[in-house]
Amino acid sequence: MDDFQFYALLITLTLILYAWLFTSKPKPTKRLPPSPPTLPIIGNLHQLGHLAHRALHGLSRTYGPTMLLKFGSKPVLVISSAEAAREVMRTHDLSFAGKPVLSAPSKLFYDLNDPINMQYGDRWRGLRRIFVHELLGPARVHSFDSIREAEVSLLVERMSRPGPVDLSAEFMTLANGLICRAAFGKKHMETSHGENFLEVMDRAVGLMFNFTLGEFVPWLAWINGLNGFNAALDKCARELDEIMSNVVRDHLEKESGEKENFMDILLGIYKGEVSGMSIDLISVKAVITDVLGAGTETSARTLTWVMTELIRHPHVMKRLQDEVRGITKGKKGITEDDIKRMSYLKAVIKETFRAHPPVAIYFHAAREHVNFMGYDIEPETMVLINAWAIGQDPTCWQEPERFMPERFLDSTVDFRGFDFELIPFGAGRRICPGIGFAAAAIEHTVANLVKNFDFELPGGA
Repeated sequence: MDDFQFYALLITLTLILYAWLFTSKPKPTKRLPPSPPTLPIIGNLHQLGHLAHRALHGLSRTYGPTMLLKFGSKPVLVISSAEAAREVMRTHDLSFAGKPVLSAPSKLFYDLNDPINMQYGDRWRGLRRIFVHELLGPARVHSFDSIREAEVSLLVERMSRPGPVDLSAEFMTLANGLICRAAFGKKHMETSHGENFLEVMDRAVGLMFNFTLGEFVPWLAWINGLNGFNAALDKCARELDEIMSNVVRDHLEKESGEKENFMDILLGIYKGEVSGMSIDLISVKAVITDVLGAGTETSARTLTWVMTELIRHPHVMKRLQDEVRGITKGKKGITEDDIKRMSYLKAVIKETFRAHPPVAIYFHAAREHVNFMGYDIEPETMVLINAWAIGQDPTCWQEPERFMPERFLDSTVDFRGFDFELIPFGAGRRICPGIGFAAAAIEHTVANLVKNFDFELPGGA
């Protein structure tokens, strides 16, 4: 290249560079929430530990109630205050109505065809409508009163036998029986279908919350094949679908009649027996899987925490027993009208939900760019709402470390999704539709237990 060509090329490149510099607009700097330092590749995953809700709460004390983490390369917005939760689930509810796409839910819940994990849209709204109006509306919950009363009576009968009682095991048996009967009917609860389903669901729940490095670092996904995670997930999903397919077939083969349980109702919609609603068989199985997966363990865990706190605090137990026994004096059972009069019972359950929410962390995802409390949140950002941390917030609760049901006696705060300092079932569009079903079961169970028994630890411990 001669000198002329060289200088001509140099001048041309210089002009192009100047043209690009003067015509291109500088990208605005994004304002992001505070973040702790990250490690290469894994980001902040190493800081989660075995109790993620407590670990995230600890980080929020340093970096604030709205902070941005990295799970591998995935941005994760962590919410730890009632104010920020209100912004997510009310002010920007539609923008944050998405769900993160994770491998375990995708495999176990029929490629996210269930209302809990499905992305927001027309199909989700259709399934949500079925959930709210056909399965878990007030009238339907009331229709299961006899099932609830029967299962609680069986619990009282078992606990009346001589010897020590394992409350956790008893509450799991109660929740299994109640939810299986509501979902499948008594027939299936008493056959291998019901028993197998519960065993498989127990494994499924464990896999659901076993976040692996390959989940958030795609080029390390091969690790899940080596450590057995993929094989366990495939086996669980296969067994789950086999059981659900058997149950669906059995219900389809029986004669049509009164819709006795969730499966009957869903298959009636599938057959076109309900005007304005439709569902396919994959979604039928996915919805029932949601009911069993979300309802059994959370109900049993909440009951265990209620009784644990009552035994830890004898004065609370005594006051609750006095209320329940006074209202039901001379009666064998406990009616719904009786429960409505038990203000201290309701306070005890609210306080348990505050201190020990059945779901400690709720998962959402940003569907679009959001200007959130002055921060720029990008689409597909995972959002973790730490309900447990909010229940421990001293700006919302006086002495949050203490178990004090009295704090709710003169308070209008409730857990129905309107008061963001108490969100054990979430809030907004994604609020758990099973609030009424769960609350009725928990209230009825606790009232019957404190009416019929005096509790103490083995050996007076």
